Amino acid sequence: MPELPEVETVRRGLAPVMEGAVIAQAEVNRPDLRWPLPEGMAERLTGRRVDRLRRRSKYLLAGLDSGETLLVHLGMSGRITVSGDPLGRFAHDHPAREKHDHVVLHMGNGARVTYNDPRRFGAMDLLASDGQDRHPLLAVLGPEPLGNEFGEPYLIDALKGRRTAIKAALLDQGLIAGLGNIYVCEALFRAGISPLRKAGNISAARVAALVPVIRTVLEDAIAAGGSSLRDYRQANGELGYFQHSFDVYGREGQPCRNPGCDGTIRRVIQSGRSSFHCPRCQR
Repeated sequence: MPELPEVETVRRGLAPVMEGAVIAQAEVNRPDLRWPLPEGMAERLTGRRVDRLRRRSKYLLAGLDSGETLLVHLGMSGRITVSGDPLGRFAHDHPAREKHDHVVLHMGNGARVTYNDPRRFGAMDLLASDGQDRHPLLAVLGPEPLGNEFGEPYLIDALKGRRTAIKAALLDQGLIAGLGNIYVCEALFRAGISPLRKAGNISAARVAALVPVIRTVLEDAIAAGGSSLRDYRQANGELGYFQHSFDVYGREGQPCRNPGCDGTIRRVIQSGRSSFHCPRCQR
């Protein structure tokens, strides 16, 4: 599932052709994705101007001049691509339609924004822009790890006394919004913290040092266009490249990349998910 860096990369790719542009025609080709699509979705989007495109956790939020906001979650296999971009940043020709092009936005500037989702685990909703953060999917989210609310004092306090493993704690979207399996594994490796350690047993100094590491991992991933393991693509259709920089994720049995360490990357299962770590470097 796309995590924060992938969704942020998509947002940055869509913003130049969507912000300030009018949706000349919205084409909705099925009644549902993971859940039913909003009633009258095509009519409610057609003719509306996109005032702002932002990201909250793993959700894209397109604020419209109608006072509604389009919420998009990519799910496991969803991707949003742009064609016919008048700014010259994407392929000029619109590609042939594909079977799983479920929602297509024909922008007034000539761009076409296509949501394709073979497995239909993604989701879309239309909600009132005023008070949108009270939407059930958004109200439960913790602070953004790249935002001002997330800092050393916050994380130290949030982890204090927690008996769950640090890996599980960092995946809790109510604690930190947007972190997923890949980037938690990578951040814990860079911080030298075992994913198996109980969150409440990690010293305040080590927790504080984890904060800038999390930010750096996310920033590095965004700069690389995210990670493409299966279905994810950037808005221009290209793959992300951060998977080539993984230190631990997916590297079971391979040597640790830390200089001077002769350890081997191991995989353990935590709450049904794979955790990759170096037992020698991460304590």
